[in-house]
Amino acid sequence: MEQLVYQEEYIRNPRGVQLFTCRWLPFSSPDALVFLCHGYGMECSGFMRECGIRLARAGYAVFGIDYEGHGRSKGARCYIKKFENIVNDCYDFFKSVSMQEEYRNKCRFLYGESMGGAVALLLHKKDPSFWNGAVLAAPMCKISEKVKPHPVIVNILIRVVDIIPKWKIVPTKDVIDAAFKDPIKREEIRSNKLIYQDKPRLKTALEMLRTSMSLEESLEEVTLPFFVLHGEADTVTDPEVSRALYEQASSVDKTIKLYPGMWHGLTSGEPDENVEIVFADIIAWLGKHTSDDNAVTVRPTHHPFNNGIEIAVASAASPAKINRRKQSSSYLCGLRGRRRMFHHSAM
Repeated sequence: MEQLVYQEEYIRNPRGVQLFTCRWLPFSSPDALVFLCHGYGMECSGFMRECGIRLARAGYAVFGIDYEGHGRSKGARCYIKKFENIVNDCYDFFKSVSMQEEYRNKCRFLYGESMGGAVALLLHKKDPSFWNGAVLAAPMCKISEKVKPHPVIVNILIRVVDIIPKWKIVPTKDVIDAAFKDPIKREEIRSNKLIYQDKPRLKTALEMLRTSMSLEESLEEVTLPFFVLHGEADTVTDPEVSRALYEQASSVDKTIKLYPGMWHGLTSGEPDENVEIVFADIIAWLGKHTSDDNAVTVRPTHHPFNNGIEIAVASAASPAKINRRKQSSSYLCGLRGRRRMFHHSAM
């Protein structure tokens, strides 16, 4: 099978927090770029590894970032002080990649799962003309009427959040049990120590609620082409959320697919035959929307920050260390990082 390259890099956001990023690259020039937005408590290098490999095998360059406090990034575990911080960090990193010479003329797609769907939609709202489309798997963009908290409860929580923002006092069911159908995959996910499995922090829960309600009120502002997919048996995010997005979005080019009997973890928690169906649909949609005619060239922008990156490259054949010189035309927003590269066969 075609081989691919896997790389890791640490960057630093404007708040000085070290963030983990990774990428899966085909050996040949990619057909397009896909930017991963992971879900709440999740991470990219392990949990979204299969997604990265499958899309890279299909010819796409795939880029992921662990949000602050998530996965291998630094910060208080799963503490979201401002949801905008996540969006801005993703935007800075994704745009820095898009500014690179070899990628400037490529189509750019967002891929968001669950809470990552909200991140993707907010990235679109931040720069509506920059993205060629989005794949949204069980996105968090509306609070189901079945679980919407009473306004009195919300007001009480708002009154105390400044006093105890990081307290893990929000009651919740075991999301892993509810999200991932296949028992073997469920336990593999549970054994991933990079995944947050404790109770949500108060401030985090309120930020997610605020973001969901804000998106719900502005779904008609969504204009980019998108493919939203949802398991009909999902009990983590109600399928009505995806239906609302599809019905209310102003996008001319929009597609929805509901999968009977499937749960929340469409790409990672279903039996293999279901995962094959889902990825086949995703790759087919990306293929239909990937063409040179759709690509919008990204122009290099001079930025006042230092754009140097040190890259550490390692492979089984010839370990090496490479230093990249400063490039004034890149868009790394002053981020400095170390990158490791590995070769994987697409197994």
